Amino acid sequence: MNKQQELIFVNGKVFTSNPDQPYASAMKVNNGRIAWIGKQEEVTEAGSQIIDLQGCRVIPGLVDAHLHPWHLAMYSKQIAALPPNVYSIADLQKEIRAVRETLEPGRWIECWGYAEGKLKEGRMPTRWDLDEAAPDVPVIASRSCVHIATVNSKVLEMAGVTKDTPNPPGGQIDKDENGEPTGVLRENARELVFKLMPEHTIEENATALAELSSQLFAKGITAITDLLSRAHPVDYMDMYNLAREKGLQQRTILYYVWGDLKDQPVIDQEKLNRENPIHVGGVKLFSDGSISGQTAWVNPPFSGEKDNFGIPMTSQEELLAAGEAARQNNVQLVIHAMGEQAVDLIVETFYDQEGWLEDAPSVRIEHVALMTEETLKRAAKARIGIVTQPVFLYAEIESYLKNLGAERTQSTYPVKDMLEAGIEVAFSSDAPGTAWADPVNPFIGIKAAVTRTAYDGTDTGQSQRVDAATAVELYTRAAQQLTRIPDIGQLKAGHHADFIVLDQDILEIDPEKIDKVQVEKTYMGGELVYEKKYSLS
Repeated sequence: MNKQQELIFVNGKVFTSNPDQPYASAMKVNNGRIAWIGKQEEVTEAGSQIIDLQGCRVIPGLVDAHLHPWHLAMYSKQIAALPPNVYSIADLQKEIRAVRETLEPGRWIECWGYAEGKLKEGRMPTRWDLDEAAPDVPVIASRSCVHIATVNSKVLEMAGVTKDTPNPPGGQIDKDENGEPTGVLRENARELVFKLMPEHTIEENATALAELSSQLFAKGITAITDLLSRAHPVDYMDMYNLAREKGLQQRTILYYVWGDLKDQPVIDQEKLNRENPIHVGGVKLFSDGSISGQTAWVNPPFSGEKDNFGIPMTSQEELLAAGEAARQNNVQLVIHAMGEQAVDLIVETFYDQEGWLEDAPSVRIEHVALMTEETLKRAAKARIGIVTQPVFLYAEIESYLKNLGAERTQSTYPVKDMLEAGIEVAFSSDAPGTAWADPVNPFIGIKAAVTRTAYDGTDTGQSQRVDAATAVELYTRAAQQLTRIPDIGQLKAGHHADFIVLDQDILEIDPEKIDKVQVEKTYMGGELVYEKKYSLS
Protein backbone atom coordinates (compact mmCIF):
# COMPACT_ATOMS: atom_id res chain seq x y z
CA MET A 1 0.00 0.00 0.00
CA ASN A 2 1.19 3.50 -0.78
CA LYS A 3 0.94 5.24 2.58
CA GLN A 4 1.07 8.64 0.90
CA GLN A 5 -2.32 8.02 -0.67
CA GLU A 6 -5.34 9.09 1.33
CA LEU A 7 -7.59 6.19 2.29
CA ILE A 8 -11.23 6.62 3.19
CA PHE A 9 -12.93 3.86 5.14
CA VAL A 10 -16.70 4.03 4.88
CA ASN A 11 -19.83 2.10 5.90
CA GLY A 12 -18.46 1.01 9.27
CA LYS A 13 -19.93 0.73 12.76
CA VAL A 14 -16.88 2.23 14.40
CA PHE A 15 -16.44 2.16 18.16
CA THR A 16 -13.55 4.54 18.75
CA SER A 17 -12.81 4.09 22.48
CA ASN A 18 -12.61 7.89 22.48
CA PRO A 19 -15.04 9.14 25.15
CA ASP A 20 -15.33 12.48 23.35
CA GLN A 21 -16.53 10.80 20.14
CA PRO A 22 -17.45 7.16 20.88
CA TYR A 23 -18.97 6.28 17.51
CA ALA A 24 -18.31 6.99 13.85
CA SER A 25 -19.04 5.49 10.43
CA ALA A 26 -16.10 6.75 8.34
CA MET A 27 -12.39 7.53 8.66
CA LYS A 28 -9.74 9.22 6.55
CA VAL A 29 -6.19 7.88 6.84
CA ASN A 30 -3.04 9.66 5.66
CA ASN A 31 0.50 8.34 6.11
CA GLY A 32 -0.64 5.66 8.51
CA ARG A 33 -2.52 7.99 10.84
CA ILE A 34 -6.15 8.99 11.15
CA ALA A 35 -6.62 12.39 9.54
CA TRP A 36 -10.36 12.63 10.22
CA ILE A 37 -13.12 10.49 11.73
CA GLY A 38 -16.85 11.09 11.80
CA LYS A 39 -20.12 10.51 9.97
CA GLN A 40 -20.06 9.06 6.48
CA GLU A 41 -22.35 11.77 5.09
CA GLU A 42 -19.65 14.34 5.87
CA VAL A 43 -17.06 12.58 3.68
CA THR A 44 -15.78 14.10 0.45
CA GLU A 45 -14.35 11.28 -1.65
CA ALA A 46 -12.55 13.03 -4.50
CA GLY A 47 -9.07 11.67 -5.26
CA SER A 48 -9.06 9.08 -2.50
CA GLN A 49 -9.13 5.29 -2.35
CA ILE A 50 -12.41 4.13 -0.84
CA ILE A 51 -12.54 1.00 1.35
CA ASP A 52 -15.98 -0.33 2.25
CA LEU A 53 -16.21 -1.76 5.77
CA GLN A 54 -19.47 -3.45 4.78
CA GLY A 55 -21.39 -2.44 7.87
CA CYS A 56 -19.10 -4.38 10.21
CA ARG A 57 -18.22 -3.46 13.76
CA VAL A 58 -14.80 -1.81 13.92
CA ILE A 59 -12.81 -1.28 17.13
CA PRO A 60 -9.26 -0.06 17.83
CA GLY A 61 -6.41 -2.55 17.63
CA LEU A 62 -6.18 -4.44 20.92
CA VAL A 63 -3.35 -3.80 23.36
CA ASP A 64 -2.31 -6.76 25.52
CA ALA A 65 -0.90 -4.93 28.54
CA HIS A 66 0.43 -8.05 30.28
CA LEU A 67 1.78 -10.76 28.03
CA HIS A 68 4.75 -13.14 27.73
CA PRO A 69 5.33 -13.38 23.96
CA TRP A 70 8.57 -15.34 24.17
CA HIS A 71 6.99 -17.96 26.41
CA LEU A 72 3.93 -18.04 24.14
CA ALA A 73 6.15 -18.61 21.13
CA MET A 74 8.23 -21.28 22.89
CA TYR A 75 5.24 -23.11 24.36
CA SER A 76 3.85 -23.61 20.89
CA LYS A 77 6.78 -26.02 20.36
CA GLN A 78 6.21 -27.96 23.62
CA ILE A 79 3.73 -30.57 24.84
CA ALA A 80 0.44 -28.86 25.70
CA ALA A 81 -0.55 -30.51 28.99
CA LEU A 82 -4.17 -29.36 29.00
CA PRO A 83 -7.43 -30.09 27.15
CA PRO A 84 -8.05 -31.00 24.39
CA ASN A 85 -4.68 -32.82 24.36
CA VAL A 86 -4.39 -33.94 27.97
CA TYR A 87 -7.14 -34.78 30.46
CA SER A 88 -5.13 -36.89 32.91
CA ILE A 89 -1.62 -37.64 34.13
CA ALA A 90 -1.83 -40.86 32.10
CA ASP A 91 -2.47 -38.75 28.98
CA LEU A 92 0.53 -36.59 29.82
CA GLN A 93 2.71 -39.66 30.23
CA LYS A 94 1.58 -40.90 26.82
CA GLU A 95 2.55 -37.57 25.21
CA ILE A 96 5.95 -37.63 26.92
CA ARG A 97 6.66 -41.19 25.77
CA ALA A 98 5.86 -40.21 22.18
CA VAL A 99 8.34 -37.32 22.31
CA ARG A 100 10.95 -39.49 24.02
CA GLU A 101 11.03 -41.83 21.02
CA THR A 102 12.23 -39.05 18.69
CA LEU A 103 14.21 -36.91 21.15
CA GLU A 104 17.57 -35.61 19.99
CA PRO A 105 20.55 -36.19 22.32
CA GLY A 106 21.01 -33.49 24.94
CA ARG A 107 17.45 -32.15 24.64
CA TRP A 108 14.91 -31.76 27.41
CA ILE A 109 11.26 -32.78 27.22
CA GLU A 110 9.23 -29.69 28.03
CA CYS A 111 5.51 -29.53 28.78
CA TRP A 112 3.31 -26.57 29.65
CA GLY A 113 -0.15 -25.78 30.95
CA TYR A 114 -1.12 -28.53 33.38
CA ALA A 115 -3.75 -27.64 36.00
CA GLU A 116 -4.61 -30.27 38.58
CA GLY A 117 -8.25 -29.16 38.63
CA LYS A 118 -8.57 -30.23 35.01
CA LEU A 119 -6.71 -33.55 35.42
CA LYS A 120 -8.68 -36.72 36.10
CA GLU A 121 -6.49 -37.50 39.11
CA GLY A 122 -7.19 -34.09 40.68
CA ARG A 123 -3.54 -33.55 41.65
CA MET A 124 -0.28 -32.25 40.27
CA PRO A 125 2.01 -34.72 38.51
CA THR A 126 5.05 -35.71 40.55
CA ARG A 127 8.62 -36.71 39.73
CA TRP A 128 7.55 -40.35 39.88
CA ASP A 129 4.78 -39.80 37.33
CA LEU A 130 7.27 -38.23 34.93
CA ASP A 131 9.83 -40.97 35.67
CA GLU A 132 7.36 -43.61 34.46
CA ALA A 133 7.25 -41.91 31.07
CA ALA A 134 10.92 -40.92 30.68
CA PRO A 135 13.32 -41.73 33.51
CA ASP A 136 16.54 -41.29 31.56
CA VAL A 137 16.18 -37.76 30.11
CA PRO A 138 15.37 -34.44 31.80
CA VAL A 139 11.62 -33.68 31.85
CA ILE A 140 9.93 -30.49 33.06
CA ALA A 141 6.21 -29.72 33.10
CA SER A 142 5.14 -26.15 33.86
CA ARG A 143 1.85 -25.47 35.60
CA SER A 144 -0.65 -23.21 33.83
CA CYS A 145 0.10 -20.31 36.21
CA VAL A 146 3.82 -20.46 35.24
CA HIS A 147 4.70 -20.16 38.94
CA ILE A 148 5.09 -23.90 39.57
CA ALA A 149 6.88 -26.68 37.71
CA THR A 150 7.22 -30.43 38.13
CA VAL A 151 10.49 -32.11 37.15
CA ASN A 152 11.51 -35.74 37.02
CA SER A 153 14.18 -37.44 39.13
CA LYS A 154 16.78 -36.90 36.40
CA VAL A 155 16.40 -33.13 36.73
CA LEU A 156 16.49 -33.20 40.54
CA GLU A 157 19.71 -35.21 40.33
CA MET A 158 21.21 -32.71 37.87
CA ALA A 159 20.26 -29.83 40.19
CA GLY A 160 21.55 -31.59 43.29
CA VAL A 161 18.16 -31.35 45.01
CA THR A 162 17.76 -33.91 47.82
CA LYS A 163 15.70 -34.27 50.98
CA ASP A 164 18.28 -32.08 52.72
CA THR A 165 18.04 -29.18 50.26
CA PRO A 166 16.49 -26.13 52.01
CA ASN A 167 13.84 -23.93 50.41
CA PRO A 168 15.40 -20.96 48.60
CA PRO A 169 14.17 -17.47 49.55
CA GLY A 170 10.76 -16.89 47.94
CA GLY A 171 10.42 -20.52 46.88
CA GLN A 172 9.38 -23.97 48.05
CA ILE A 173 10.54 -27.51 47.27
CA ASP A 174 7.55 -29.78 47.91
CA LYS A 175 8.40 -32.91 49.93
CA ASP A 176 6.41 -36.02 50.82
CA GLU A 177 5.77 -37.46 54.29
CA ASN A 178 9.26 -38.99 54.25
CA GLY A 179 10.92 -35.70 53.39
CA GLU A 180 11.68 -36.72 49.79
CA PRO A 181 11.30 -34.04 47.09
CA THR A 182 8.18 -34.73 45.02
CA GLY A 183 9.54 -32.90 41.98
CA VAL A 184 7.12 -29.98 42.46
CA LEU A 185 9.02 -26.68 42.63
CA ARG A 186 7.19 -23.48 43.54
CA GLU A 187 8.16 -19.91 42.66
CA ASN A 188 11.91 -19.22 43.11
CA ALA A 189 12.65 -22.92 43.66
CA ARG A 190 12.22 -23.32 39.90
CA GLU A 191 15.41 -21.33 39.38
CA LEU A 192 17.35 -24.32 40.71
CA VAL A 193 16.59 -26.12 37.44
CA PHE A 194 16.01 -23.25 35.03
CA LYS A 195 19.73 -22.46 35.08
CA LEU A 196 20.46 -26.01 33.88
CA MET A 197 18.23 -25.89 30.82
CA PRO A 198 19.79 -25.46 27.38
CA GLU A 199 19.74 -21.89 26.09
CA HIS A 200 18.01 -21.13 22.83
CA THR A 201 20.04 -18.96 20.48
CA ILE A 202 18.93 -15.38 19.97
CA GLU A 203 18.33 -16.31 16.34
CA GLU A 204 15.93 -19.11 17.33
CA ASN A 205 14.09 -16.85 19.77
CA ALA A 206 13.75 -14.02 17.28
CA THR A 207 12.43 -16.36 14.60
CA ALA A 208 9.80 -17.76 16.99
CA LEU A 209 8.67 -14.25 17.94
CA ALA A 210 8.40 -13.21 14.30
CA GLU A 211 6.27 -16.28 13.57
CA LEU A 212 3.99 -15.30 16.47
CA SER A 213 3.15 -11.94 14.89
CA SER A 214 0.56 -13.27 12.43
CA GLN A 215 -1.15 -15.27 15.19
CA LEU A 216 -1.52 -12.11 17.25
CA PHE A 217 -2.92 -10.16 14.30
CA ALA A 218 -5.51 -12.92 13.85
CA LYS A 219 -6.70 -12.07 17.38
CA GLY A 220 -6.73 -8.33 16.63
CA ILE A 221 -3.69 -7.61 18.81
CA THR A 222 -1.57 -4.77 17.42
CA ALA A 223 0.46 -3.89 20.52
CA ILE A 224 2.11 -6.23 23.03
CA THR A 225 4.20 -6.26 26.18
CA ASP A 226 6.81 -8.61 27.59
CA LEU A 227 6.51 -8.71 31.37
CA LEU A 228 9.54 -10.93 31.94
CA SER A 229 12.14 -9.22 29.80
CA ARG A 230 15.75 -10.00 30.61
CA ALA A 231 18.67 -7.59 30.47
CA HIS A 232 21.23 -10.42 30.44
CA PRO A 233 22.68 -12.86 29.53
CA VAL A 234 20.69 -12.04 26.40
CA ASP A 235 19.24 -8.54 26.26
CA TYR A 236 15.62 -8.86 25.16
CA MET A 237 15.93 -5.52 23.38
CA ASP A 238 18.40 -7.14 20.99
CA MET A 239 16.18 -10.21 20.65
CA TYR A 240 13.04 -8.21 19.85
CA ASN A 241 14.83 -5.89 17.44
CA LEU A 242 16.09 -8.95 15.57
CA ALA A 243 12.56 -10.37 15.63
CA ARG A 244 11.32 -7.14 14.09
CA GLU A 245 13.83 -7.56 11.26
CA LYS A 246 12.41 -11.06 10.76
CA GLY A 247 8.79 -9.94 10.65
CA LEU A 248 7.44 -9.06 14.12
CA GLN A 249 5.16 -6.06 13.51
CA GLN A 250 3.38 -5.37 16.80
CA ARG A 251 4.40 -2.31 18.79
CA THR A 252 6.22 -3.82 21.77
CA ILE A 253 7.00 -2.69 25.32
CA LEU A 254 9.58 -4.51 27.46
CA TYR A 255 9.63 -4.64 31.25
CA TYR A 256 13.03 -5.66 32.64
CA VAL A 257 13.02 -7.98 35.67
CA TRP A 258 14.42 -6.20 38.70
CA GLY A 259 16.95 -8.92 39.44
CA ASP A 260 18.79 -8.10 36.20
CA LEU A 261 19.01 -4.38 37.03
CA LYS A 262 20.03 -4.43 40.70
CA ASP A 263 23.74 -3.97 40.06
CA GLN A 264 23.36 -1.59 37.09
CA PRO A 265 19.97 0.13 37.37
CA VAL A 266 20.56 2.82 34.74
CA ILE A 267 18.95 1.86 31.40
CA ASP A 268 20.34 3.19 28.13
CA GLN A 269 18.30 6.22 27.08
CA GLU A 270 17.76 5.00 23.53
CA LYS A 271 16.03 1.89 24.89
CA LEU A 272 13.58 4.17 26.71
CA ASN A 273 12.58 6.20 23.66
CA ARG A 274 8.81 5.69 23.46
CA GLU A 275 8.74 6.68 19.81
CA ASN A 276 10.63 3.49 18.98
CA PRO A 277 8.34 0.57 18.05
CA ILE A 278 10.22 -1.49 20.66
CA HIS A 279 11.25 0.16 23.91
CA VAL A 280 11.59 -0.43 27.65
CA GLY A 281 8.57 0.68 29.66
CA GLY A 282 9.26 -0.48 33.19
CA VAL A 283 10.92 -2.48 35.94
CA LYS A 284 9.19 -5.73 37.03
CA LEU A 285 9.28 -7.70 40.26
CA PHE A 286 7.11 -10.17 42.19
CA SER A 287 5.33 -9.76 45.51
CA ASP A 288 3.78 -13.26 45.54
CA GLY A 289 2.63 -16.14 43.34
CA SER A 290 -0.72 -17.47 42.12
CA ILE A 291 -4.13 -18.29 43.58
CA SER A 292 -4.45 -21.48 41.57
CA GLY A 293 -1.05 -22.72 42.76
CA GLN A 294 -1.62 -21.65 46.40
CA THR A 295 1.46 -19.42 46.29
CA ALA A 296 -0.36 -16.07 46.36
CA TRP A 297 0.20 -14.26 49.69
CA VAL A 298 -3.33 -14.23 51.06
CA ASN A 299 -5.20 -13.46 54.27
CA PRO A 300 -7.31 -15.34 55.37
CA PRO A 301 -5.47 -18.53 54.36
CA PHE A 302 -6.45 -20.85 51.55
CA SER A 303 -9.57 -22.95 52.12
CA GLY A 304 -8.88 -26.01 54.26
CA GLU A 305 -5.28 -24.85 54.76
CA LYS A 306 -5.35 -23.06 58.13
CA ASP A 307 -1.61 -22.35 58.09
CA ASN A 308 -1.13 -21.78 54.35
CA PHE A 309 -1.03 -18.07 53.59
CA GLY A 310 1.06 -18.49 50.41
CA ILE A 311 4.58 -17.30 49.67
CA PRO A 312 5.71 -13.65 50.06
CA MET A 313 8.41 -12.91 47.50
CA THR A 314 9.64 -9.40 48.23
CA SER A 315 10.07 -6.83 50.98
CA GLN A 316 9.33 -3.15 51.45
CA GLU A 317 13.06 -2.43 51.12
CA GLU A 318 13.21 -4.28 47.81
CA LEU A 319 10.13 -2.47 46.52
CA LEU A 320 11.61 0.91 47.40
CA ALA A 321 14.92 0.06 45.74
CA ALA A 322 13.18 -1.05 42.54
CA GLY A 323 10.95 2.03 42.71
CA GLU A 324 13.98 4.28 42.91
CA ALA A 325 15.43 2.60 39.81
CA ALA A 326 12.14 3.13 37.97
CA ARG A 327 12.11 6.78 39.05
CA GLN A 328 15.70 7.22 37.91
CA ASN A 329 14.84 5.87 34.46
CA ASN A 330 11.43 7.60 34.31
CA VAL A 331 9.60 4.30 33.71
CA GLN A 332 6.91 2.39 35.57
CA LEU A 333 7.42 0.08 38.51
CA VAL A 334 5.35 -3.02 37.71
CA ILE A 335 4.67 -5.54 40.49
CA HIS A 336 3.00 -8.94 40.36
CA ALA A 337 0.57 -9.35 43.27
CA MET A 338 -2.51 -11.55 43.70
CA GLY A 339 -3.21 -12.01 47.40
CA GLU A 340 -4.43 -9.42 49.92
CA GLN A 341 -1.16 -9.30 51.83
CA ALA A 342 0.91 -8.87 48.66
CA VAL A 343 -1.32 -6.03 47.43
CA ASP A 344 -1.39 -4.43 50.90
CA LEU A 345 2.42 -4.39 51.04
CA ILE A 346 2.67 -2.54 47.73
CA VAL A 347 0.00 0.03 48.50
CA GLU A 348 1.37 0.62 51.99
CA THR A 349 4.88 1.08 50.58
CA PHE A 350 3.95 3.63 47.93
CA TYR A 351 0.89 5.30 49.44
CA ASP A 352 2.87 8.34 50.64
CA GLN A 353 5.43 8.29 47.82
CA GLU A 354 5.16 10.99 45.18
CA GLY A 355 4.74 9.59 41.67
CA TRP A 356 7.37 10.38 39.05
CA LEU A 357 5.29 9.98 35.88
CA GLU A 358 2.76 12.63 34.88
CA ASP A 359 0.92 10.81 32.06
CA ALA A 360 0.27 7.49 33.85
CA PRO A 361 0.49 5.73 37.22
CA SER A 362 4.12 5.41 38.29
CA VAL A 363 3.30 2.13 40.06
CA ARG A 364 1.29 -0.67 38.44
CA ILE A 365 0.06 -3.81 40.16
CA GLU A 366 -0.46 -6.83 37.94
CA HIS A 367 -3.40 -9.24 38.50
CA VAL A 368 -4.86 -8.20 41.93
CA ALA A 369 -7.11 -11.18 42.58
CA LEU A 370 -7.91 -10.20 46.17
CA MET A 371 -8.08 -6.69 47.59
CA THR A 372 -9.55 -5.27 50.78
CA GLU A 373 -11.94 -2.35 50.56
CA GLU A 374 -9.56 -0.09 52.46
CA THR A 375 -6.61 -0.97 50.23
CA LEU A 376 -8.74 -0.36 47.13
CA LYS A 377 -9.52 3.18 48.32
CA ARG A 378 -5.87 3.84 49.19
CA ALA A 379 -4.69 2.56 45.80
CA ALA A 380 -7.09 4.95 44.06
CA LYS A 381 -5.91 7.89 46.15
CA ALA A 382 -2.25 7.04 45.47
CA ARG A 383 -2.89 6.66 41.70
CA ILE A 384 -1.69 3.09 41.56
CA GLY A 385 -2.78 1.42 38.31
CA ILE A 386 -4.00 -2.17 37.94
CA VAL A 387 -3.62 -4.53 34.97
CA THR A 388 -5.81 -7.60 35.44
CA GLN A 389 -6.90 -10.71 33.53
CA PRO A 390 -10.59 -11.74 33.41
CA VAL A 391 -9.60 -15.02 31.74
CA PHE A 392 -8.18 -16.40 35.01
CA LEU A 393 -11.53 -16.95 36.71
CA TYR A 394 -13.06 -18.13 33.44
CA ALA A 395 -10.42 -20.78 32.74
CA GLU A 396 -9.27 -21.79 36.22
CA ILE A 397 -12.56 -21.90 38.13
CA GLU A 398 -11.84 -25.34 39.62
CA SER A 399 -8.70 -24.09 41.37
CA TYR A 400 -10.37 -20.92 42.64
CA LEU A 401 -13.31 -22.81 44.12
CA LYS A 402 -10.97 -25.32 45.76
CA ASN A 403 -8.53 -22.75 47.12
CA LEU A 404 -10.88 -19.89 48.04
CA GLY A 405 -14.39 -21.30 48.23
CA ALA A 406 -17.42 -20.10 46.24
CA GLU A 407 -18.18 -16.92 48.21
CA ARG A 408 -14.62 -15.63 48.23
CA THR A 409 -14.19 -16.53 44.55
CA GLN A 410 -17.09 -14.25 43.62
CA SER A 411 -15.33 -11.28 45.23
CA THR A 412 -12.06 -11.81 43.35
CA TYR A 413 -10.90 -9.42 40.62
CA PRO A 414 -13.35 -6.67 41.67
CA VAL A 415 -13.10 -4.73 38.42
CA LYS A 416 -16.37 -2.82 38.83
CA ASP A 417 -15.35 -1.67 42.31
CA MET A 418 -11.90 -0.66 41.05
CA LEU A 419 -13.37 1.47 38.28
CA GLU A 420 -15.95 3.08 40.53
CA ALA A 421 -13.19 3.98 43.00
CA GLY A 422 -11.34 5.78 40.20
CA ILE A 423 -8.49 3.31 39.73
CA GLU A 424 -6.98 3.17 36.24
CA VAL A 425 -7.54 -0.41 35.10
CA ALA A 426 -6.59 -2.33 31.95
CA PHE A 427 -7.34 -5.85 30.72
CA SER A 428 -4.81 -8.34 29.37
CA SER A 429 -4.29 -12.08 28.94
CA ASP A 430 -1.03 -12.99 30.76
CA ALA A 431 -0.70 -15.61 28.01
CA PRO A 432 0.42 -18.31 28.20
CA GLY A 433 0.02 -18.18 31.98
CA THR A 434 -3.47 -19.65 32.25
CA ALA A 435 -5.13 -23.03 31.83
CA TRP A 436 -6.68 -22.44 28.43
CA ALA A 437 -5.74 -23.89 25.07
CA ASP A 438 -6.02 -20.47 23.38
CA PRO A 439 -4.73 -18.25 26.21
CA VAL A 440 -4.03 -15.08 24.20
CA ASN A 441 -7.58 -14.82 22.76
CA PRO A 442 -8.89 -11.42 23.99
CA PHE A 443 -12.51 -12.28 23.28
CA ILE A 444 -12.41 -14.99 25.96
CA GLY A 445 -11.34 -12.37 28.50
CA ILE A 446 -13.91 -9.85 27.31
CA LYS A 447 -16.69 -12.43 27.59
CA ALA A 448 -15.50 -13.36 31.07
CA ALA A 449 -15.60 -9.72 32.19
CA VAL A 450 -19.03 -9.06 30.70
CA THR A 451 -20.73 -12.25 31.95
CA ARG A 452 -18.73 -12.98 35.13
CA THR A 453 -19.29 -16.67 34.54
CA ALA A 454 -16.66 -19.37 34.07
CA TYR A 455 -16.36 -21.63 31.04
CA ASP A 456 -18.50 -24.22 32.83
CA GLY A 457 -21.25 -21.73 33.72
CA THR A 458 -20.18 -21.12 37.33
CA ASP A 459 -21.17 -17.68 38.62
CA THR A 460 -17.95 -15.76 39.36
CA GLY A 461 -19.57 -12.65 40.83
CA GLN A 462 -22.33 -10.76 39.02
CA SER A 463 -21.76 -7.54 40.99
CA GLN A 464 -18.40 -7.12 39.22
CA ARG A 465 -19.70 -7.35 35.65
CA VAL A 466 -18.88 -4.59 33.16
CA ASP A 467 -20.63 -3.91 29.87
CA ALA A 468 -19.09 -4.85 26.53
CA ALA A 469 -18.13 -1.28 25.61
CA THR A 470 -16.24 -0.87 28.89
CA ALA A 471 -14.48 -4.21 28.39
CA VAL A 472 -13.34 -3.14 24.92
CA GLU A 473 -12.12 0.18 26.32
CA LEU A 474 -10.09 -1.66 28.97
CA TYR A 475 -8.39 -3.64 26.18
CA THR A 476 -7.74 -0.53 24.08
CA ARG A 477 -7.71 3.04 25.44
CA ALA A 478 -7.14 2.05 29.07
CA ALA A 479 -4.42 -0.44 28.08
CA GLN A 480 -2.68 2.31 26.12
CA GLN A 481 -2.86 4.67 29.07
CA LEU A 482 -1.25 2.12 31.37
CA THR A 483 1.44 1.03 28.90
CA ARG A 484 2.12 4.58 27.63
CA ILE A 485 2.50 3.52 23.99
CA PRO A 486 2.06 6.78 22.08
CA ASP A 487 -0.96 7.47 19.86
CA ILE A 488 -2.79 4.13 19.90
CA GLY A 489 -5.79 2.67 21.73
CA GLN A 490 -8.31 5.13 20.29
CA LEU A 491 -9.50 5.95 16.81
CA LYS A 492 -9.12 9.71 16.70
CA ALA A 493 -7.40 12.29 14.55
CA GLY A 494 -3.62 12.12 14.88
CA HIS A 495 -3.51 8.55 16.19
CA HIS A 496 -2.10 5.55 14.35
CA ALA A 497 -4.73 3.87 12.18
CA ASP A 498 -4.59 0.58 14.09
CA PHE A 499 -8.01 -1.07 14.02
CA ILE A 500 -9.79 -4.37 13.52
CA VAL A 501 -12.91 -5.42 11.66
CA LEU A 502 -15.05 -8.04 13.44
CA ASP A 503 -17.36 -10.68 12.02
CA GLN A 504 -19.98 -9.97 14.71
CA ASP A 505 -21.01 -6.87 16.62
CA ILE A 506 -19.29 -7.38 19.93
CA LEU A 507 -21.30 -4.56 21.50
CA GLU A 508 -24.72 -5.91 20.57
CA ILE A 509 -24.59 -9.72 20.41
CA ASP A 510 -25.57 -12.00 23.27
CA PRO A 511 -22.68 -11.70 25.77
CA GLU A 512 -22.51 -15.49 25.98
CA LYS A 513 -21.41 -15.51 22.33
CA ILE A 514 -18.58 -12.96 22.63
CA ASP A 515 -15.97 -15.73 22.75
CA LYS A 516 -17.09 -16.75 19.24
CA VAL A 517 -16.24 -13.33 17.76
CA GLN A 518 -13.50 -13.51 15.14
CA VAL A 519 -11.38 -10.91 13.44
CA GLU A 520 -12.14 -10.44 9.75
CA LYS A 521 -9.34 -7.95 9.10
CA THR A 522 -6.60 -6.23 11.05
CA TYR A 523 -5.16 -2.89 9.96
CA MET A 524 -1.99 -1.38 11.36
CA GLY A 525 -1.03 2.13 10.32
CA GLY A 526 -3.87 1.93 7.79
CA GLU A 527 -2.27 -1.11 6.15
CA LEU A 528 -4.06 -4.45 5.93
CA VAL A 529 -1.83 -6.87 7.86
CA TYR A 530 -4.30 -9.74 8.37
CA GLU A 531 -7.37 -11.06 6.57
CA LYS A 532 -9.30 -14.14 7.61
CA LYS A 533 -9.18 -16.86 5.01
CA TYR A 534 -12.33 -18.79 4.22
CA SER A 535 -12.40 -22.46 3.36
CA LEU A 536 -14.78 -23.65 0.66
CA SER A 537 -14.53 -27.27 1.75
